[in-house]
Amino acid sequence: MSATPIRIDFVSDVVCPWCAIGLSALEQAIARVGDDAQVELHFQPFELNPQMAAEGEDTEEHLARKYGIGAEQIAQNREAIRARGAALGFTFNARQRIHNTFDAHRLLHWAALEGDGRESALKHALLRAYFTDGEDVSSHEVLARLAAQAGLDAERARRVLDSGEYADEVRAQERYFLERGIHSVPSIIFDQRHLISGGQPVEVFEQALRQLAAAKKA
Repeated sequence: MSATPIRIDFVSDVVCPWCAIGLSALEQAIARVGDDAQVELHFQPFELNPQMAAEGEDTEEHLARKYGIGAEQIAQNREAIRARGAALGFTFNARQRIHNTFDAHRLLHWAALEGDGRESALKHALLRAYFTDGEDVSSHEVLARLAAQAGLDAERARRVLDSGEYADEVRAQERYFLERGIHSVPSIIFDQRHLISGGQPVEVFEQALRQLAAAKKA
């Protein structure tokens, strides 16, 4: 009888650079562990800027206002993120604006219901679109195109986006994790009990997976 799969809830936003780093590291850890651990990966919504206006905001102005840092510190942080991403095979390019992500989370919710790895494919498409290609991930046209790239039906995606479908479900998921103390991302929760925060190295995630897999087999 096979062991129960390790459930991983990856709480994140699609405009969070450390979420892109954390996901890359986690997935490389899963690949390293291979058949030694069965994993179920679920993406959960978190908005870094839930009050962000539809037109978005200039990235540097936003970072300076939100974190109280100057252009030099922003540049240093950006270079550190770029280097970490490059080491993991993820490309960070310049981004002019930060966008509202609620519609992206609604689309991810729908993609999860469609199954067959569609949510993961869409998550990766969204991260690449924003961080690598500098696209507007609040645009319905962009989101529908990314849905199609992820193997989803573009017309159905447009209907989801235009109707406000799954808004209540996404809000409920966001509240669930906020009420359980998740206030920064990425937050990676293993088996709904063990939390690893931030864009940790591959080895940290690998160790956690091996320990949990061993405990399930004991």
